[in-house]
Amino acid sequence: MELNALLATPVALPCIPRTVALLMAELGQQSPSLRRLNQLFGADPALAARLLEQANAPAFQAPGQIVGIPEALALLGTAQLRALVAAAPLGAASRSVPGVNLQQFWRYSRNTAKLARALAGFVHQNQIAAYTAGLLHGLGELVLHLADAERTQSLNTLVAPLDPRRAKIEQRILGYSYAHVSAALAQRWQLPGVVVDALRFMGAPFDNDVYEPLAGVLHLAVWRARAREAELGEKELAVSFPGEVGVTLGLDIDMVLQQDPIDWTVRPDAGDYV
Repeated sequence: MELNALLATPVALPCIPRTVALLMAELGQQSPSLRRLNQLFGADPALAARLLEQANAPAFQAPGQIVGIPEALALLGTAQLRALVAAAPLGAASRSVPGVNLQQFWRYSRNTAKLARALAGFVHQNQIAAYTAGLLHGLGELVLHLADAERTQSLNTLVAPLDPRRAKIEQRILGYSYAHVSAALAQRWQLPGVVVDALRFMGAPFDNDVYEPLAGVLHLAVWRARAREAELGEKELAVSFPGEVGVTLGLDIDMVLQQDPIDWTVRPDAGDYV
């Protein structure tokens, strides 16, 4: 399936049921806590995408300008937020997206966002944009599984969806990767160019006359989070580290690992954002 045809296929990106329930409870309060709303939206890639899409819609007169969840929450009223959350499709189990373990996907997406935010601060890039890009970057994989299930399931027999080699194999077989799908979605949602470009170039942030530091940050965050999901050891980490990207950003493997903000012994709950 060509990329444009894939994007034209209607799919419902699943949200975390617990997050939806907590959001509805919070939005039912007389004065909802912005901090709590920020935490909850920041834990769910699909909800964050819906929020940012709405905030960047022409109706709010700021298309392409709202880069993060805090800004989006400042624009939308409680009634609009409640309607957005109430309409969210739920994903109660991995079967909601055949071939994808949603619990793992949600955890991985949050962890990538945290890593991207930490690394962005280290190299003086926009941390809010980095978190947004990290949180949303994997949504293209869900779209692939939902819209082109047969070919994607064939890919799964070669490498798992979160395997560090996944993007290269998708590129070779499909002609594009999940990253290109995510970038195209972000562009359709009128997200800021800094986020779209980070997603579009995260696979090769410094190739072919491209220089996108935030894409490089995202590249390293994705490497670290996927390496952890794959349970790579020290030798495998050293061999797989994307050194060219690290050198361009002034980051070696030890510096990247030291920026890891995650306690990997604890699996964060749906409200773990800050």
